[in-house]
Amino acid sequence: MSAVRVAVAPLGEEDRAEWEALARGYKAFYETVLPDEDYDRVWRRLRAGEEIHGIGARLDGRLAGIAHYLFHAQTWSPDCCYLQDLFTAEDARGKGVATALIEAVAGAARARGAAKFYWLTKEDNVPARALYDRIARWKGFIRYDFPL
Repeated sequence: MSAVRVAVAPLGEEDRAEWEALARGYKAFYETVLPDEDYDRVWRRLRAGEEIHGIGARLDGRLAGIAHYLFHAQTWSPDCCYLQDLFTAEDARGKGVATALIEAVAGAARARGAAKFYWLTKEDNVPARALYDRIARWKGFIRYDFPL
């Protein structure tokens, strides 16, 4: 049996349909419903690659996972990298897709000279947290959202 090879690259125009299926899966996981035009807007922003960045992981020639990330300023140190969205197709989980995407974003953060690379997940996202606990450190912060 041969090892599964995950190929990670920036999202290309040809990835639009597979990206949207994964993006909709991500939003459904977090119980968020968005109108179609939001997916169109996000796709345009990802393709522009100015404020937010998108990469995809391929298994057997199909898009099996996506990651969206951005860089932002910090007060006390150089910029940091925030992994905003990470999603893997259900049938591709456990095959190294999420790890490959995280490592690729970490590489982009290093290349940019970012001081930190971080992400958030829900407390009850047990499968993701099992991975995150192996490859990263939880530093004890709790997030609060103030309604606007």
